[in-house]
Amino acid sequence: MLSAASAFALFLMLAIASLVHYVATRFRLPYTVLLAFVGVLLVPISSFETFDFLREFQLTPELLFFIFLPTLLFESAYNINVRRVVDEIKPIMFLAVFGYLISALIIGGGLWALFNLIGLSVPFLVTFLFGALISATDPVAVLALFKEYGTPERLSLIFEGESLMNDATALALFVVILSLFGTGISAGTLMLGGVTFFTMLIGGIVLGLVIGGVFVLLIGLFRRHEIVAITLMIVLAHSTFLIAELMNLELQATSFSAIQFSPIIATTVASLMMGNYGRFKITPKAEEFIQKFWSQFAFMANSIVFILVGFLFASIPSGSGDLLIPALIAVVVVAFARALSTYAIVIPYNAISSGARKISRAWQHLLAWGSLRGALAVMLVLLIPKDLTVPGWSLSLSVQEFLLVLTVACIFTTLFIKAPTIGPMMRKLQIGKLSEVERIAAVEAQALVHGTIILKLRAFAQKKYVPKDIAQKLIKKHERQFTHFSQKVRGEDDEMERSLAERVLRIYVIGLEKEVLKELLAFDEVSERVFRHIRGKLTIQAEEIERGNLDMDVTQIRDSRDVFENMAEGLRTLFLKNESEERQARERYLYYRALKILSRKVTKELNRLSDEYPSPVFTEETINELVDVYQKFEHEASEKMVALREAYTELIETLDEELAYRSVYRVEDRTLERLFLRHMLTRKLFINLKKKYEREASEKKD
Repeated sequence: MLSAASAFALFLMLAIASLVHYVATRFRLPYTVLLAFVGVLLVPISSFETFDFLREFQLTPELLFFIFLPTLLFESAYNINVRRVVDEIKPIMFLAVFGYLISALIIGGGLWALFNLIGLSVPFLVTFLFGALISATDPVAVLALFKEYGTPERLSLIFEGESLMNDATALALFVVILSLFGTGISAGTLMLGGVTFFTMLIGGIVLGLVIGGVFVLLIGLFRRHEIVAITLMIVLAHSTFLIAELMNLELQATSFSAIQFSPIIATTVASLMMGNYGRFKITPKAEEFIQKFWSQFAFMANSIVFILVGFLFASIPSGSGDLLIPALIAVVVVAFARALSTYAIVIPYNAISSGARKISRAWQHLLAWGSLRGALAVMLVLLIPKDLTVPGWSLSLSVQEFLLVLTVACIFTTLFIKAPTIGPMMRKLQIGKLSEVERIAAVEAQALVHGTIILKLRAFAQKKYVPKDIAQKLIKKHERQFTHFSQKVRGEDDEMERSLAERVLRIYVIGLEKEVLKELLAFDEVSERVFRHIRGKLTIQAEEIERGNLDMDVTQIRDSRDVFENMAEGLRTLFLKNESEERQARERYLYYRALKILSRKVTKELNRLSDEYPSPVFTEETINELVDVYQKFEHEASEKMVALREAYTELIETLDEELAYRSVYRVEDRTLERLFLRHMLTRKLFINLKKKYEREASEKKD
């Protein structure tokens, strides 16, 4: 039960975690490792009477399972690009399912044999249960290090995707093995266990799609009511997790007890749907808030978990000192199992994959070594009943206490030995090297930064914000840097450099298009359907440009990797077969109008890059070619709009009037916000006027 002492301990730990984060950032230390170390230090400190309240707040299975785990799952899944996951689905699923099962079997069988070899009689079910709970990797601990060291995006995605998926596999196998302690191993129980395992996986996916779909529909209905939409997004993760768990409890009381739904998979799928489909149903401001909220919430949850992992030392029962040798054996076997299962999966995968899709030897080594353990292993070992009995158990410690010792040993080994060596290992394997496109992008960015500084300094000097002599001194300094980087961008003597520079510039303007498109959606100047269609095309274009294909026509391409959009399109086709001709014309007009606006914005930005800076950052040829492309897009879109206006004169005139009001509302909204920030309006006036203008714009729309 939460008391004043435990509540104070919780908030003190959060304060300590924030200071640890500062220290880790300041001195470039692994944050999660440092947190666990601080947790260890707090154990002896908490033995003093003054600080004994620190022991009041403890990790419990319920806290981990129902509060922290859904938070961590949502934050990871919400930010994963499902299209990228589909691209890498083979290595992710091979590692998350088959690699995980191989690792669990190796650990279970290896420890059973070695423990009995040294005279420690431990039944196979116990070692197999340990293999199931310790084989899942922790994405938080790994990805925090990857971000710091600059791991390639594809490698990070494989790691994160594997970690999310094998969390689900781990829970399913753990539940199956735990059930065998009561029934024993037989053909019938193994068959029932197999049914439970697969229904947890398939049932979790179906349940996640249903719950995620319901929440997406509700959020779409309340899009303009930000508080409602945000609240629904916040409760999604825990609601999905708890619904799955409650359904499992109901099924266990019936004759269908073998059928279960994985709460981890359900939450992951619902969160993926919300992050890749539902997030565009809310306003950009609300979406930005959700992003920050879940990042902060996940940071706090992780901080508490890793600090309390240090406190697990205090949970180790007395008399466990005799298990030093078994714990060391477990550490070695777990590391060996991870390496063997990784190579056993990746080598066959490479044999059936093309050159670009293969996983390099250096990546294989990092996948094998960088498998840190964390929150899920702690949660699962704490879920083991303290009174669990098994025939042939002769140790003084209970099964849970025994496995807790092994789990703590493995977690601390990965955190304090593996984690600090990931950086040096990546440098030795040359994994963090910049790609050619990234190298040119860095040069272009620096050229634009120094060019912008020069423009600002000249303006500041003219307005006398900065003394002219100081401004001139700084301008000369940045002119040298600008000249250096802009010449490298233009690459006058290197065709390859110019090609790379053009690719980066094209990716930049596509990013600008996405930014403008999102703003059009925020003020209802495009429908959600049009927004998704154009955004999908832009995403494909950017990916093809990254691969070096500058001439791909994506006009008629449907992206099979956009799973949730394709599902939604299928449902629309099924239920909206008789869509009116006027509605179709309206959608097409909004589509071409948006393309025209985007093309004009890009052309304006390209001309700015060409004209405003002290000297051209990009070659005149590159700028002119791209301007011609977008002017052609604008001309074609204008022609399509004219044709639609002639064919549906009354409809388009009404739509143009409605769009004009939406544009006016955009100006009203921005002006009100500026006046509020400058204290001309009180908060009450700001809210009242905002509602008034929004209501007027909505009436014109209807």
